[in-house]
Amino acid sequence: MIRYLFNKMLLAFQKRYNYDIRYQQEILNNDVGAFLKFMGFQTLSSHAGNMPAGPLFAARLRAIIREDCGPCTQLVVDMALEAKLSRDNVRAIIESDLHQLPEDMALVVEFTDLVLAHKPEAENLRQKIIAIWGHKGLIAIAYGISSYRVYPALKYTLGYGQACQHINVGDITLAPHQPPNQPTTKSVKQGDELC
Repeated sequence: MIRYLFNKMLLAFQKRYNYDIRYQQEILNNDVGAFLKFMGFQTLSSHAGNMPAGPLFAARLRAIIREDCGPCTQLVVDMALEAKLSRDNVRAIIESDLHQLPEDMALVVEFTDLVLAHKPEAENLRQKIIAIWGHKGLIAIAYGISSYRVYPALKYTLGYGQACQHINVGDITLAPHQPPNQPTTKSVKQGDELC
């Protein structure tokens, strides 16, 4: 019975966003306990704190683009538009076009890209974020950045990842802008610190 109810919820989500829910159904069908934990994770990823929708979706979109340029990104675009972000702002976030964004959203786009690249320059922007929204705002951004990266990883791990696709923002079709790839491996000498 619990599987039936959760599956109805998933099917409603699929219909609302035209999003492939098969990976969630696989979790539900094989391990209800794991699915319940996944639902708890949903609570973390939806945390907004005191953040306005624009900067919050700036973090979420830049984070998910880093991991997936397909259906997950389209889902977050649709959610951003549903939250009343303008098409122009969503487009500028996807393209990392800081000059076309309001200052607060540009700040979060730049900060998110620096954080994901593990760049020390993020520290100055972190302090600006704290000055504007306080530590609660920084936590909401941190939850957005970290949790939105999980969904593509989960999908790819379970075999439901997809190759890049264009993203639709209203009647505009875009290819997501990803920052230059950072080296994923490096030689490690004895005494080097690992993060």
